[in-house]
Amino acid sequence: MRGTDEVSSAPPPEDPAREGIPRPVALLRWVYFGRLSVAIAISVAAVVNAAALAGYPSVSGGAIATVVIAAVATLLFTTWSSWHSHVRRAPIGRTFLYAQLLFDLALVTTVVHLTGGVNSDFASLYILVIAVSAVAMPFGSTILITFAAASLYFTDSVWGATFNLSPAVWLQIGVFVAVALATGWLASRVRVVGAQREELEQEVERIRLEASDILREISGGIVTVHGDGTLLFANRAAERLLGFATEDYRSEPFLDFLSSRSQELWAAIFATQRDGRRQIRAEGTIKLAGRVFPVGVTTTAHQPMAGEEMPSVTAIFTDISDQQRLNELHVRNERLEAVATLSAALAHEIKNPLASIRSSVEQLGRSARVDDDDRSLADLVVRESDRLSRLLSEFLDFSRVRMRAAQRVELSAAAAGAVALVRSHPDCADSAVVEVTGEEVSLQGDEDLVHRIVFNLALNAVQIIGPSARVRVDVADVHPTVLPVGVPSEMHIRLCVSDNGPGIPEELKAHLFDPFVTGREGGSGLGLAIVQRAVEAHHGMIFVDSDPQSGTTFSIYFPSNGIVEEVGA
Repeated sequence: MRGTDEVSSAPPPEDPAREGIPRPVALLRWVYFGRLSVAIAISVAAVVNAAALAGYPSVSGGAIATVVIAAVATLLFTTWSSWHSHVRRAPIGRTFLYAQLLFDLALVTTVVHLTGGVNSDFASLYILVIAVSAVAMPFGSTILITFAAASLYFTDSVWGATFNLSPAVWLQIGVFVAVALATGWLASRVRVVGAQREELEQEVERIRLEASDILREISGGIVTVHGDGTLLFANRAAERLLGFATEDYRSEPFLDFLSSRSQELWAAIFATQRDGRRQIRAEGTIKLAGRVFPVGVTTTAHQPMAGEEMPSVTAIFTDISDQQRLNELHVRNERLEAVATLSAALAHEIKNPLASIRSSVEQLGRSARVDDDDRSLADLVVRESDRLSRLLSEFLDFSRVRMRAAQRVELSAAAAGAVALVRSHPDCADSAVVEVTGEEVSLQGDEDLVHRIVFNLALNAVQIIGPSARVRVDVADVHPTVLPVGVPSEMHIRLCVSDNGPGIPEELKAHLFDPFVTGREGGSGLGLAIVQRAVEAHHGMIFVDSDPQSGTTFSIYFPSNGIVEEVGA
């Protein structure tokens, strides 16, 4: 209700069964129909067969004229009312309803008066008017209409007679009151239940819309497939991961399309439909635009609806590429720790005896009793000892990667210093391009370790690619929403080293950061392992994306909260 006088507004589509009681605009249709039916009936009876009224003692010479006037008034009033409520669709206020009910009382009184008054067979029409008021108006208004009906009936009963009324009059008035009370009470209860039901339906609809919004915006893909294989629902993530539009498969076989994108996802949905067996944390792959990426799949079957042979199935699937990379990263860190510990122990154990061997052989080579062949062999042993000593030093460097001085590091400046050193390295051709881009970003860390990270990655790139190398070191403070899955939001400082090389061979990708694994002739295989440990010392994460067409990119994410910790011995 918009106000005290207004009980309805422009009507929405009615559903009486759903609302419990009809809305006023629907109820008025029946009122108009009944009113016109009564007016037409008495008009036809009066005009066509005037003798039909001759048997009633109350009929006088002006009865026919009265009937005609009442019929015309009814037609005009009903025409105006229907235009107001159904053509103009104006708000139906309480005043408008009072006018309708009072007019109907006047019409019924006219009919009752012309057909015998207290003895009229049409007195029961008052009950219909009272019932309509109980349904359409509040209980207090119903009492007023009932009082008006009883007053009109009583007045018509005593018209020109004494007050010695028959018990039938009082019984009829009692029926009016009883009908008003019973109908009003029932209508009020139905109205309360209808209001509660409508409130519940609105709440359910709100929850449904909220749930739909959540499902559409969730990062994981969600699809619901009907038992006949057509698509019932898909959120935006599902459309993006599978590369399709929901509208294209509302009436088309969706499972046929799905089998071309992911055999494992198709098999999980089909098995759940057939056996009702839920799939939990199954793994599969999706092929899209030449790219194959892993997904985790969970399916569940819904209760079949009437007439369905197979149930509908909802599948939830998520791109787990980043999660797999994180798992590999944790395993890699544990393996590097073990290798670092072993390397430190072996280096200490080997380096001292090796120094003694080198010193002894060097002294033997200087002896006057040795000939040229022996001296050449001694020189060879000394050179190889020096080479082993350098390799052992690299082992110790690898095992001793740690924070020595945690301080504010300007990442762009540290990267620029490392790039300058790479440009001056003998393995860097003059035609190679090594540059630093991005913004000024600082972090709490060890500048020497940051320098070693950039230097090792950039030098590896120019050594592998050669004179045509194009290496770019990019520094940025990225928004947490663009971070890979599994990377904490505080790791929003990113260092990227990308090149235009041929990519990393498939056989090396799984062991890229393992010590002693190298794809370059003469390499020790410790450069990337040192990079990994230096990143770990900053509590960061490193990811690799490599493709023969686009080259290789190392993406390193550092925390900005200054959490640092010594790593290594």
